[in-house]
Amino acid sequence: MVRGARQVGKSYTITAFAQEHFENCVIVNFDRTPEVHKFFAADLTPVRILKDLGVYYNVNLIPGKSIVFFDEIQECPKAITSLRYFYEEMPGLHVIGAGSLLEFILHQADFKMPVGRIDYLWMKPLSFGEFLEAMRCEKMRQQIQNLTLKDSISEPLHQKLLQLVKEYTCVGGMPLIVDSFSKGSSLQQIKELQESLLQTFRDDFGKYASRAQYPYLNKVFLSSSKMVGRKFKYSHVERSFQIRDIKNALELLVYAGLFYKVKHSSGRGLPLEADSNEKKFKVVFFDVGLMQRLASLENEIYFSEDFTSVHQGSVAEQLAGQELLAYGDRKMDEKLYFWTREAKSSSAEVDYLLPRGTAISPIEVKSKTAGKLKSLRLFMNERSYKIGVRLSSLPLSFHDQILSVPIYAVEKLPALIESCL
Repeated sequence: MVRGARQVGKSYTITAFAQEHFENCVIVNFDRTPEVHKFFAADLTPVRILKDLGVYYNVNLIPGKSIVFFDEIQECPKAITSLRYFYEEMPGLHVIGAGSLLEFILHQADFKMPVGRIDYLWMKPLSFGEFLEAMRCEKMRQQIQNLTLKDSISEPLHQKLLQLVKEYTCVGGMPLIVDSFSKGSSLQQIKELQESLLQTFRDDFGKYASRAQYPYLNKVFLSSSKMVGRKFKYSHVERSFQIRDIKNALELLVYAGLFYKVKHSSGRGLPLEADSNEKKFKVVFFDVGLMQRLASLENEIYFSEDFTSVHQGSVAEQLAGQELLAYGDRKMDEKLYFWTREAKSSSAEVDYLLPRGTAISPIEVKSKTAGKLKSLRLFMNERSYKIGVRLSSLPLSFHDQILSVPIYAVEKLPALIESCL
């Protein structure tokens, strides 16, 4: 089962994979062909379902040589249930399911998930490394992948990568938009594509929310760019709305894959979730290009000397969070955490906490003109952590327990931290 927000490339990727590796495939789109729902209305016997699908699509489906792709599978919950029986009774048949709004079905109280019979993969927008490959800059990605403290990147290449990461921040990682940009589309054309895609997401609201909920969804969605990098406060969305309505709207947008919550954790040990605070959180949008488009920041980003300082650093924090998610375990629904201490005499905040083996690495996202990383050092001292990480536009360095990593090199972060121990 491939999970992820709409338009991140699930259907395209699965279809290309199926056509390349199997003699034949059947693509069952439950949204476009609702009549096939009836194949799952009676019993869920795999042999019968497979026979009916073969006749309907005029294809010979042979276990071991064929693959069945259930697209928009959330539209037919019984098809999700049937995966258990395919697993048990026809283990030789390859079956893939995908759906953009799948989370809404999985979180229904009366839905019984076939636990232990499904492997999950989470798909997200293209990472910066994947963006480089799409832009035919494979050697630049190799430079990042080969980066070490002893073999760092030269200043001209460092500046080139900073320019490319600026472009990525403006364009984002949505496949359709990246493809258009790689073929020569201007930033104005990219802006128009992003506006169209954002409207598509708003049009989807009616698929998982009532008409009465729409104003709250729309307000939270449009306000998202102002929320990144700050503790989320419901009153900052719209003071005239009830908190419960804003809270419900945010949860729906999280289920739709458009937002990720960054929950507070004390950082005392792993797992971070065990010591997290549900009531204290920040948010990141699922794509940095769409996030900056909502805030109309592309010109400020593109022409700034140090884009990590744009919008009070929120764009860089969004980019860092998105990259941390992108390079996580694709078989897990990765989470993000931060740490803060709120006190009258001394408040402090660390942007992200990165689990690393049995330890935790605190991360601050800063501009190159930022100060002395007081929050980062405070957290390190309180928790006795040996390595702190600074993501910025500065070159790679390690000094006084602070690993400074250029923001384009999040992909290499775990290996760089390990080399400092």
